[in-house]
Amino acid sequence: MNKILVTGANGQLGNEIRKISFSRKNFNFYFTDVDELDITKLENIQSFCSENKFDYIINCAAYTNVDKAESDKVNAEKINAEAVKNLSEISQKYKIPLIHISTDYVFDGKSNIPYKENDKTNPRSVYGKTKLQGEEFAKKAYKGIIIRTAWLYSSFGNNFVKTMLRLGKERNEINVVSDQKGSPTYAEDLARAILEIVKQTTENQEHNFSGIYHYSDEGSCTWYEFAKEIMQKANLKCKVNPVSSDEYSAPVKRPEYSLLDKTKIKETFNVKIPFWKDSLKKCLILLSENE
Repeated sequence: MNKILVTGANGQLGNEIRKISFSRKNFNFYFTDVDELDITKLENIQSFCSENKFDYIINCAAYTNVDKAESDKVNAEKINAEAVKNLSEISQKYKIPLIHISTDYVFDGKSNIPYKENDKTNPRSVYGKTKLQGEEFAKKAYKGIIIRTAWLYSSFGNNFVKTMLRLGKERNEINVVSDQKGSPTYAEDLARAILEIVKQTTENQEHNFSGIYHYSDEGSCTWYEFAKEIMQKANLKCKVNPVSSDEYSAPVKRPEYSLLDKTKIKETFNVKIPFWKDSLKKCLILLSENE
């Protein structure tokens, strides 16, 4: 039985992996967050991995507060870069394959066609820069796989979908940015793709799958269109008004264009990717059942 270490297990993606892990009978999962395993300390990972002899590491840990990272660069670097360096070193030392999760923020958002894995990176925020640093470290891991994703949401944690539902119940109308385009990604879909990759790479150990892959749900929309779809599917009467990014003041300018080309991950692993509206419906049903 393969032993899988999942770091950052209390976040959206970690929780989704935990939720579906029960159906993966050939894997024995160890879910950890900072209280169980502080991955910013190399000696902690060293002792934990030598003691447990893992067959795989999935790193879901990240500093994801994009705005706060601008004034908290030290902690953003510690979690998004230094921790990945530590995991990569242990990955190499014990020959444990590593899957690391990255972001569309490594790009500048100036494209008008979906970003491919080898397109030039040009992050414009501390968050994006520290995540790119993390990617460079993850490339040095043993059979390291980097998965960039975008616009992640889930029934767990804080995210755009939950914020819209709350505001939709509290207000008669809201303003949402309409000049940023991307693909909403249900974290459960990404979790399923990750576990499929783990399955295939453990079954084909002679093949080297290392490298960067892009994953987001199919289709595209603006944040404004995403918000309207949430209100409609949740039967909320709140009116959504489109506004420009310039009208919406934020410490960090978000990428205007976040679409990722997913050809590589689909062709390499034969991953089936759901359409974003279908996945949103699934998540909203789950949230309504948990109310």
